[in-house]
Formats: sequence, C-alpha cells, structure tokens
Amino acid sequence: MKKQPQQHNSRDCQEPRPHVAPSAGGGPGQGGAWRRRRPLSLLPFLSLRDYGFCMAALLLFCLGSLFYQLNGGPPHFLLDLRHYLGNSTYLDDHGPPPRKVLPFPSQVVYNRVGKCGSRTVVLLLRILSERHGFNLVTSDIHNKTRLTKNEQMELIKNISTAEQPYLFTRHVHFLNFSRFGGEQPVYINIIRDPVNRFLSNYFFRRFGDWRGEQNHMIRTPTMRQEERYLDINVCILENYPECSNPRLFYIIPYFCGQHPRCREPGEWALERAKLNVNENFLLVGILEELEDVLLLLERFLPHYFKDVLSIYKNPEHRKLGNLTVTVKKTIPSPEAIQILYQRMRYEYEFYYYVKEQFHLLKRKFGLKSHSSEPPPKPEFFIPSPLETEEPIDDEEQDDEKWLEDIYKR
Repeated sequence: MKKQPQQHNSRDCQEPRPHVAPSAGGGPGQGGAWRRRRPLSLLPFLSLRDYGFCMAALLLFCLGSLFYQLNGGPPHFLLDLRHYLGNSTYLDDHGPPPRKVLPFPSQVVYNRVGKCGSRTVVLLLRILSERHGFNLVTSDIHNKTRLTKNEQMELIKNISTAEQPYLFTRHVHFLNFSRFGGEQPVYINIIRDPVNRFLSNYFFRRFGDWRGEQNHMIRTPTMRQEERYLDINVCILENYPECSNPRLFYIIPYFCGQHPRCREPGEWALERAKLNVNENFLLVGILEELEDVLLLLERFLPHYFKDVLSIYKNPEHRKLGNLTVTVKKTIPSPEAIQILYQRMRYEYEFYYYVKEQFHLLKRKFGLKSHSSEPPPKPEFFIPSPLETEEPIDDEEQDDEKWLEDIYKR
C-alpha cells in the first residue's frame, strides 16, 4: 500500500515531457540523449552541421560589415570609433606608402642658363644641400639643351621620381611636365646682360677660367688654333657663324621651351618665353644684382636657401667663386658691340622685361634697386631701363599672401 503512492508520484513528475518527441527505445536511459539535443529543439529543421554553417556565415557577415564601415561606412558611432582608433586601415599598413606632401614647394628645377653665374650658384647649392638636407640632383650633361620627345619624357620621369624635397639643375631648355602628365615643378633661373653673356661664353670656350689656368687645362682641345685665337672684332664684323644668329639667340629658348619655333629668333619665341616666366617661374633674377637674387631666393624658398647670402659673402667661398671667372677676355670695339646689340634685339627685349619684373619683386619686398658695380664692361649704345622707385610701405603688409599665391601656381 505504501509503494503505490510513490509510483503514482513518479509518473506525475515525468508528465511535463509530452512536448519532447518520444524516442524509439522510450526507456529511462534516453534522458542523457534528450539533454544533448535540447539546443536543437529551437531549430527543429537544422542539423548540427547546418547550425555551424549559419553561425560561421553570420560571423563573416558581421566582420565584413564592420570592416566596410570602419573604412568609410555611414554609421556615426563606427565613424567615431574609427576616429578614436585612428584612420589607419589594413591597406594603409600593407599597401604602398602614401606620397609625402610637404607644406612648401618640394620640387624645384634650376634650368640654368650658360655663363650666367650658374657655377657660382651650384657651388652654393652643394653647401646648402648638406646643411638643410634637401636632395640636390645635378647632371653631367652640359651641351644638350634641346631634347627629342622621348628624351623629354625620360628626363621628366627621372626628375619626378627623385626623393623630395629635391632641387634639379641642368643646362636644359624649359620642360613642360604637365604635357606628359607630370606635376609641374617650381622653376628658378638667373640671366645677365646678353652681350656680356656672349663675350663670357666666347672667351670661356677658348681659354676657360682660372681653375683651368691653375691646372694648365686647355679648354675645348678639339678647337683649331686659328679659331681659338680668332679676334672677337673679326668674328663679329665679318659675320662668322659663332657671332651671328641663330647662335646669338641663346637666352630666350631656356624659357620658351622645347618647341622647334623656340629656336627661331622672333616674336613668337619671345612672347612664349615671357608667358612661361609669368606662369612657371617663381623667380628669374639678373646676375648684375646677384646678392638681391639670393636674398629673394632665401625669402621664397627658405628650406633650400636659408643663410645663402652669408655663405656667399664668406671669404672662403669668395675665393672659390673667383676661380670661375673667365680669363683673357677683351672688349670689342664700339662698332662691333652695336652690331651685336642689333642682332640680339629680341634677347635684350626679354632681358629688360625680366629685369623690370625682378625690380618689381624687389620693390614689393622692400629692396632698393641699387646693385654693386659689375666688373668693367664696354659702353653699350643701349637706352638704360628706368630705375625702380623706392618701396611703398603699404604694399609690404601683403608680402606673405602674395608669396602664398605664387606657391599655388
């Protein structure tokens, strides 16, 4: 009689199990199996493998969504999280490094005009590059200023891949980087009085400078003796090729460019050279006022030219600079000089234009237009350009804004 109630209570305890599908055996040993299959009771149509695949797919979806949103997705809280963690992504860390953008002109080209003080400036640049840590890229090619299209592309490619900040220098006519899909660099240059430049080049080709004198080096060994000692007056008055056009049309092509018409003396090349000076050159100075050129270069490009004037005035550098002076120069007759001037009228029109623009720059930055007297030179029968007026105080306050506008060209 006592055992019957206990059996009745046992059956009552097992009655809450009707929602579980009965097993084939139905014995009490099936309870463990029932507990193991309990999670699948919520998904009666999925096996354990299917359930694993679903969870893996869901996890991949969540990770992919998170990765997408961290790389620019719209949710605001994820953008805040990305801002907190930083903008670095997997591609940033494992892809090519981003190009370094410097807050100043980091690509400068000095396509130096021959016999316009360029060797003096290059000596300064070698010192400055070591002091300020910029990349000075020079070329050993001195007698190839005009390039074919393929040569232009190759040179522009080589220049553009140089480590920045760089300053590239070579005797080469103006190169239009944008024509070949490159980024246009900042150009600088220096020119001088065209007749003086011609005379310096004429005697340098024959006798070199003081460095060659000290080393007993013969300039242009292949030159015939009768050509080497050809009197400058004879060369000019008798219209030798070296003393007539197109040889005398020398400065303008450095600013006009590589177009074939840039080699032809005329208005087209002159106007194109002026346009390039305005649009692509940060500064074109004149050698007769070299100290002021260096002052402006230091103002415009301090990361390249800081302290350049103090270096230039250093006695040791002066000693080196004096060795680049051409030797055995003689002064042509007034008649010969007048003929040269007539043949170089486009060169002089360009020189006066550049000189006027240079004086305007000096005026804007408060520099007077006086210059130290150049070495003795012949009296030219040429009207002198007007001297620059005294600086106006009102314009000095806009110097920095004007300089920023130049950098944005």
